Order: sequence, then structure tokens, then C-alpha cells
Amino acid sequence: MKVEKIHIESEFIRLQDLLKLSGVCSTGGMAKVVIQNGEVLVNNEVCTMRGKKMRPGDTAQFDDIDIVVE
Repeated sequence: MKVEKIHIESEFIRLQDLLKLSGVCSTGGMAKVVIQNGEVLVNNEVCTMRGKKMRPGDTAQFDDIDIVVE
């Protein structure tokens, strides 16, 4: 499994934006679809909220890629 670390300067980043920033989704529309289809895990639980606030220490998993927020 590949691990992608994303450093943020703000308090949080929304899940949809995290998927775009990490490059696992090329567009916001694609991110919206994979999230709403239940294909994304946040902290090892299925998450269907594209506006989910991701804070440092949170992880998202999609398509064999772990995205860690730092």
C-alpha cells in the first residue's frame, strides 16, 4: 500500500479537497462520486461526507493509497 503525506497549514482540509490535492482524484467531480459511493475510508471507517473536515493525524484510504494529513 502506498502512503501519501499531505502537509496543511490550516486547521483542516475537506475530504474532497484532500483527494484532489493528493492526486488520487483528478477532479472534484470524481472525488464526489468515489466518496458518495462509499469507496473512501477515513480513519478506517467508510465516509460518505465529501465535506468531512480532515485534521492533522487523520488518514484517508482510497484505491490502495493511504493519505495522511500532517
